[in-house]
Amino acid sequence: MLPIKSKKMMLPGLCLLSMLLVPAITQAASETGSIAASKAADQKAALAKKAADRQKAAEEKQKAAEEKQAAEQQPAEQQPDEAVKEKTEAE
Repeated sequence: MLPIKSKKMMLPGLCLLSMLLVPAITQAASETGSIAASKAADQKAALAKKAADRQKAAEEKQKAAEEKQAAEQQPAEQQPDEAVKEKTEAE
């Protein structure tokens, strides 16, 4: 009689065990998804930060180039004024 009772108890035990494990499995899957989503969000934020840094560096480089070009043009513009002053002083 003992083997018959164990078979009868085995089926409900397996059903109960599977019912208890299903929520844990689905919860573990959802946690993995949320972890993956947070990692993806972190990567996206890091890429956006890098892009902003690159753009800022490019703007600074362009501004420096414009300032250098403006500085080179100023002496060229001042030279004719000095030439005019020299001519007026010579006369």
